[in-house]
Amino acid sequence: MAENSIIVVRGGGDLASGVIHRLYRCGYRVLILESKTPSAIRREVSFCEAVYDGEAFVEGVLSQKIEDVSQCEKVWRMKEIPLLVDETGESLDRLKPAAVIDAILAKRNLGTHRGMAPLTIGLGPGFTAGEDVDYVVETQRGHDLGRIIEEGEAAPNTGIPGLIAGVGKERVVHAPGSGKMKNQAKIADFVEKGQVIAMVGDTPVYATLTGILRGIIRDGYEVRSGMKIADIDPRGDQKKNCNTISDKARCIAGSVVEILLSEGILPPSSAE
Repeated sequence: MAENSIIVVRGGGDLASGVIHRLYRCGYRVLILESKTPSAIRREVSFCEAVYDGEAFVEGVLSQKIEDVSQCEKVWRMKEIPLLVDETGESLDRLKPAAVIDAILAKRNLGTHRGMAPLTIGLGPGFTAGEDVDYVVETQRGHDLGRIIEEGEAAPNTGIPGLIAGVGKERVVHAPGSGKMKNQAKIADFVEKGQVIAMVGDTPVYATLTGILRGIIRDGYEVRSGMKIADIDPRGDQKKNCNTISDKARCIAGSVVEILLSEGILPPSSAE
């Protein structure tokens, strides 16, 4: 496996998947590292769903779950993206990637460090460029979204979702308690404010506003009280957005590709 062509992405949620999709389209060989129980909300555009289903499609690109790094080559030859459950990055020593991108979006560093690869990139807050990673990419909506940071940190997490059609915190639904999800509505459904969209154990979860259910955590998932479990888009005519990569993810993806190219890390066909 050529060292100069393999990119490892830690995380396979919707923003990470936007980056992964762009890297794939550019010809890079990508491996996704995920946790045992990913909690994606926008599941229709999250490669991490392969952890549960064995495979996941995002805008025509297939991710396939593997059990060992040795299976990567086979999946790459099939023009697909391998996904491995590896929360700590133990597989990196065997793979020796050109770059590691932390796209977990945990708002803190869960173990990524510059020793993991010749190039390391952290998305969003929790990383310091020049210290624990080489570069940081800003993920907060606004003028600086996608900005490449060579020294310092991204903007701190405000805990307030970015505005969509003038709506911020109201569009995000949090678990009213701890327990197992029992979904009553599905992604892309039109929901009314006050409608029961799920149950957490025996406690109902109500839609916080009227709009399109852009995302909801997987049915049967064990959630904790206060955990983000759903996202509603107030624009009722935006149903198609539920299964397409967001503008935010595409912007961040472009910055990641810019960093790779500026560092001379090219896709295999370009490097030959």
